[in-house]
Amino acid sequence: MINEKRKILLVDDEAGLRTLVKKYLMNAGFEVTEAADGLEADIRLDQDSFDLVILDVRMPKMDGISLCKKIRSKNDALPIIFLTAKGEESDRLLGFECGADDYVVKPFSPKELTARAKVLIRRSPKKSDTQRVLQFPDLLIDEASHSVNWCGEAVVLTPKEFYLICLLAKTPHIVFSRGEIIMKAWAEDYLAELRIVDVHVKNLREKFNVIQPFHYLKTVWGIGYKFEVPK
Repeated sequence: MINEKRKILLVDDEAGLRTLVKKYLMNAGFEVTEAADGLEADIRLDQDSFDLVILDVRMPKMDGISLCKKIRSKNDALPIIFLTAKGEESDRLLGFECGADDYVVKPFSPKELTARAKVLIRRSPKKSDTQRVLQFPDLLIDEASHSVNWCGEAVVLTPKEFYLICLLAKTPHIVFSRGEIIMKAWAEDYLAELRIVDVHVKNLREKFNVIQPFHYLKTVWGIGYKFEVPK
């Protein structure tokens, strides 16, 4: 149940699809702004603030990948869902590499898309139901403020990256397989694309390593990943 109007920017060059999806999102309590291409969406983003962007990959004028990169150059906390064509795995992986949090494959159920939008917004910085702080040597993870501090400096993460580091940090030394991470962070229907996990772990490491080598996130070869606290 959504208690306040959360704002979604819906970007797709198919007018009929936008009309259908907008109807479902509005019925779920969202306020929806439409854009027919990446350039129009870029203007909308400059004019207003949003809680989520739903973004088609293949569009005229400015494609979704380019717009996603532009958004992430300014804002890592804004949740992004990609809409991709069926079978275009390369689009999805590239989308995750440039900062997308989730994707839905066309043709899709507007009901499913609405459910995914609710989940992402619920986990976004503006709406947190927890006050838990995870603290380790040189590392502070604050779930309430959706903030991470590493060696005295802030690390800005996307919503999905933040969820992933919290998932691992809450159970130190426990190994999560890629499949387990997929099930918890995404859904069962993503199990065929375990590389999604590797992309997000790579992005996480790069962001931490810019400050200092990040020794907490360990690869367990042939299995998955774990959060290891030095003794």
